[in-house]
Amino acid sequence: MNYLSVENISKSFGERVLFDNISFGINKDQKIAFIAKNGSGKTTMMNIINGVEEPDTGQVVLRKGIRMAFLSQDNNLQDELTIEESIFASDNETLKVIEAYEKALENPSDEEAYQKAFDAMDQHNAWDFETQYKQILFKLKLEDFKLKVKNLSGGQKKRLSLAIILINRPDLLILDEPTNHLDLEMIEWLESYFAKENITLFMVTHDRFFLERVCNEIIELDNGKLYQYRGNYSYYLQKKEERITSENASIDKAKNLFVKELEWMRRQPKARTTKSKSRQDDFYIIKEKAQSRRKENKVELEINMERMGSKIIELHKLSKKFKDRVILDNFSFDFQRGERIGIIGKNGTGKSTFLNLLTGTIPPDSGRVVKGDTIKVGYYTQSGINPKPGQRVIDVIKEYGEYIPLAKGKIISASQLLERFLFDAKKQYDYVEKLSGGELKRLYLCTVLIQNPNFLILDEPTNDLDIVTLNVLESFLLDYPGCLLVVSHDRYFMDKIVDHLFVFRGNGIIENFPGNYSDFRAYEDSADVSVAKEDTKTEKKDWKQNNTSGNLTFNEQKEYQKIEREIKDLEIEKAKIEQLFSDGKVADADIEKKANELQNIINKIDAKEERWFELSAKLEG
Repeated sequence: MNYLSVENISKSFGERVLFDNISFGINKDQKIAFIAKNGSGKTTMMNIINGVEEPDTGQVVLRKGIRMAFLSQDNNLQDELTIEESIFASDNETLKVIEAYEKALENPSDEEAYQKAFDAMDQHNAWDFETQYKQILFKLKLEDFKLKVKNLSGGQKKRLSLAIILINRPDLLILDEPTNHLDLEMIEWLESYFAKENITLFMVTHDRFFLERVCNEIIELDNGKLYQYRGNYSYYLQKKEERITSENASIDKAKNLFVKELEWMRRQPKARTTKSKSRQDDFYIIKEKAQSRRKENKVELEINMERMGSKIIELHKLSKKFKDRVILDNFSFDFQRGERIGIIGKNGTGKSTFLNLLTGTIPPDSGRVVKGDTIKVGYYTQSGINPKPGQRVIDVIKEYGEYIPLAKGKIISASQLLERFLFDAKKQYDYVEKLSGGELKRLYLCTVLIQNPNFLILDEPTNDLDIVTLNVLESFLLDYPGCLLVVSHDRYFMDKIVDHLFVFRGNGIIENFPGNYSDFRAYEDSADVSVAKEDTKTEKKDWKQNNTSGNLTFNEQKEYQKIEREIKDLEIEKAKIEQLFSDGKVADADIEKKANELQNIINKIDAKEERWFELSAKLEG
């Protein structure tokens, strides 16, 4: 059953054409993701579907009787209402019954009103509905029903808007970046909820795990054309690669034919026969095809990283709390060259506060941060860029100089640098306030990286970036030789970029876990929950020993800590390869290669364990 049809819509802003003559449909039970580069019209498309904006041509047709809800980037909540009042403000009849019952409970002396409300709950089967909507509010951490909207944070408002939509159960749900402002626990709950519910979805999201596990169709707007893929994210990647390969092969074939036809055109007689005239017409068609090329612009990230000395950043017994909320409690850590650490934890456990302590933005209550003389920190914050009124894109970059130094002694003009970040000559003279959310993030990322940091701190860098830019950013970070510290709710991004985690549990408890996010989830799922809770009550959990003084020198202490982490990392690599052999997933041609790789890892573990025992014996002595 068709719920909604987008019929031949077009939209332009001046000379800039976002899309032209686009058509597609949304059918019952489809879970569709809409993918496009930043600035190409994703949010505009969502607004047109929802009736917030009008297309230049075409129309959107919603099936009669279908209830549609839209979760936008901006909330439409009333500041003076409480969370509970905001929930009950909808037209949902069952919610009205529950609201009347809640009010009757507040006045138990009015027995007649209570009995009437009680009977209405039975009549509308509202008991289960009440339980379900309160579970949704609990999962989205909105337990204080009397809290007013005006006192909520931006993240809480987004979660309340999401809760209202989920509670009202529309037939068709339109979502613009639903995972923004949600912590990992909430994202995984929402992912599970959408995967199992019979609900029709049309969404824009950069969360690739979410795409993989929730969506059963992907629509991509690429260079002004629409492509549909009936499958999840991995299916989309496979079929897109096949499409591009086919397009390139077709262009190459046209180029070869064009060369032959061009030769014929140049030597043909002046006399025009009907046959030669037809061939001339074909020539111009071939020429257009041969000269066509994909506008496959890529962000090019290239920096002249500052030299890094032996001392990086050392954290000595840092403590920080806000009133009764403990963020850090005597936390110590010594960063090593090339470390790639991810930070995860629920909202409110102090992840951003930790970064601000590290960078000196806020002072600790006690302890100190010692930074090496050669360390230059690049800090990408959630607050983003703060342009001056009337400032243009190129003016932002020129504040760092007309020419920017790159790697290997190269220099580049501010304009050329912006082109590498996908801001063409025309876009560079746009006012900054006209940029889309993703374009603002890309410009901000540019300003951080051109300062050539050797210690890069990224606080939620993936928010609002399109998938194309995310893939390029990941490629850059994989080759980045400096230290990297990342806070992100993007599980796909974390899996690719980091090799161990700081897990913020709250109340000052921080675990140092050796592995990426998927490794951590596998460990958590397999761990005995009751034992884990008991350990948390009795002591601060950490994967490395905190007491490493004893008879060890300072350098031996650092070596002892590093070896423990390296052994854990090698054990994880070993287990992964052994699992491949166990599952029979190693191709015959790769058996010898994988066996040698496994033996090499075992040898490394043996050598490191031998050294660990030497240092351990010295420590205990």
